[in-house]
Amino acid sequence: MSHTSHPRLKVKQALSSAGPVEEVQISGWVRTRRDAKGFSFLEINDGSCLASLQVIVDASCPQYAQIHDYTTGAAVRAKGALVASQGQGQKWELKAAELHLVGAADDSYPLQKKRHSLEYLREISHLRPRSNLFGAVFRVRSRLAYAIHQFFQERGFVYVHTPLITASDCEGAGEMFRVSVLDPVNPPKNKDGSIDYSRDFFERPTYLTVSGQLEAEIFALSHGDVYTFGPTFRAENSNTSRHASEFWMIEPEMAFCDLEGDMDLAEEFIKHLILDILDNCSEDLDLFGKFVDKGLHDRLRFVLERPFERISYTEAVELLQKSGVKFDYPVEYGANLQSEHERYLTETHFKRPVTVFNYPKEIKPFYMRQNDDDKTVAAMDVLVPGIGEIIGGSQREERLDRLDAALEHHGLDQEDYWWYRDLRKYGSAPHAGFGLGFERMLMFVTGVANIRDVIPFARTPGNAEF
Repeated sequence: MSHTSHPRLKVKQALSSAGPVEEVQISGWVRTRRDAKGFSFLEINDGSCLASLQVIVDASCPQYAQIHDYTTGAAVRAKGALVASQGQGQKWELKAAELHLVGAADDSYPLQKKRHSLEYLREISHLRPRSNLFGAVFRVRSRLAYAIHQFFQERGFVYVHTPLITASDCEGAGEMFRVSVLDPVNPPKNKDGSIDYSRDFFERPTYLTVSGQLEAEIFALSHGDVYTFGPTFRAENSNTSRHASEFWMIEPEMAFCDLEGDMDLAEEFIKHLILDILDNCSEDLDLFGKFVDKGLHDRLRFVLERPFERISYTEAVELLQKSGVKFDYPVEYGANLQSEHERYLTETHFKRPVTVFNYPKEIKPFYMRQNDDDKTVAAMDVLVPGIGEIIGGSQREERLDRLDAALEHHGLDQEDYWWYRDLRKYGSAPHAGFGLGFERMLMFVTGVANIRDVIPFARTPGNAEF
């Protein structure tokens, strides 16, 4: 193998070098090659940052005669001196003493130097990470995940891995993917003709999880403050730009915490993440601000620098009804707020991020804490401009008698939730938590409008290609 033991310098490190370096080695993929008389310029990108490193190859380089093999998309290794750049826009360039073609790319390489549509790039999800836009999106995705762990770890939260295969439906919506090893053509049957799930792998019907919340509550009632961060699944046949069938969720859960503390943490969390991305991803954000969403920086600063407005659901409905605005969806008490309503509150009315709390119990799941008015539950949604709801959470019902009434009200069987009820019998305590859709947050900080473009390989109805 021709690989040398010379350490590979990342393009990001090369471009931020404090001074010239006699000999460095970089490896990456050719973005473009420009040929002049007696020399060529190669733009090499290795994914470490948005910028490429310019490599100058002239007749003094033994491989100069084969320069035409170094086409867009080819993997290459270059060794030489890092010198001050003569060209515009970059501080350093590499003068190649040696060049190696690691992997050739033929003329059919689909990412040539022109603007491709997002729809086209989705069809080549195996190559789109090499484009400027998606290189940036997935670097920000990586940093955002790190910032999330940092936020909770610094506050003493314990990271809990909740199961992906579950027998319980947390949201009660029933849109779950079944996990089964039974023969789909001839499944074993009970006497009444129904499928005999006792013969299945887990000896009962099981599904991919929609949320780790219920399991997180178990750990909150032993470890105090915990969080989950993992994939969740919805079998909802929804083909919108905001829904995916497989997405990641962050779900903190805190013991000895009420709705107020829940809202405090959610608001602090959003600001922490925005600040971290502004501080650590400025080059990638500039790309989004230029080509994806010209208002991106203003919107991030808007949320970062303004305090959140807090308003009850009832007040929000009255305010929307009195606004005089003709919404596509009429506003009525007892209906969920639509994103147009949520955006009106943040962008037009309050001109700041908004947290709405105390929702009617009819439109919320069984586990939320009943308020004393018997009409509402201690729920909250955090709304931001451009997106609407970005976090949903609540104080959980810690009183067994109230929980049992809620289970009955929602038509759920106490037996199925025996362990959840146990938590209310053995040292119950007030606790609260929320969920943040990771991809939705990523859409907010990048300005990318379609969830399919912030997930490496999107899973949506009819699409599991890669």
